[in-house]
Amino acid sequence: MQRREFSITAAALATTATLVTPVVFAQGKPPQEGTDFLLLDKPAPTEAGAGKIEVVEFFWYSCPHCNRFEPQLQEWVKKMPKDVVLRRAPVAFRPDFEPQQRLYFVLEAMGKVEELHSKVFNAIHVERQLLNTAELVAAWAEKQGINKAKFTEAYNAFPVATKTRKATLLQDAYKVDGVPALGVAGKYYTSGTVAQTMERALVVTDYLIGLTRKGK
Repeated sequence: MQRREFSITAAALATTATLVTPVVFAQGKPPQEGTDFLLLDKPAPTEAGAGKIEVVEFFWYSCPHCNRFEPQLQEWVKKMPKDVVLRRAPVAFRPDFEPQQRLYFVLEAMGKVEELHSKVFNAIHVERQLLNTAELVAAWAEKQGINKAKFTEAYNAFPVATKTRKATLLQDAYKVDGVPALGVAGKYYTSGTVAQTMERALVVTDYLIGLTRKGK
């Protein structure tokens, strides 16, 4: 979903869902800068430790493309090399995105991402819940068995506010113009728009991980 697009008709979604683009590169060439990925003009901050390569997934819970990408990403993560670390960064293209940013970071703080991350997507895209205010996300969390008072305390706490600001700064550092999108090692950026499909973007990401290992 591009930054300027925040509504997609059901017909458009149905059409998009039927499109499958083979993961191939022209004449067997490796992914190309400017065509398949972008090189940042200024490095973005990373949190991966020494010897680790950070891959950032930029997403928005209410984005239908992010919802469809999530199962692909989960499969990719299962095969992720040991020297690669996935970092999720919920974006905020508008102020009203912040409740979902904070929701993610509260789940992270409570160790609930693995259990509930996919359920947030399901609640929005299958059950058609809005989850776009502090009250709505807190009520949803309570239904998942999380103490509402503890959730609200974490939601309003300084650590979550700090992580929310850092996520927004990170999206700006990578110049994210739509989601889902992927950043690699604070140097490279790709997305479904840049690489044509998110399936292809994952192949590009694997290539960029290899470049990073070589010190490029």
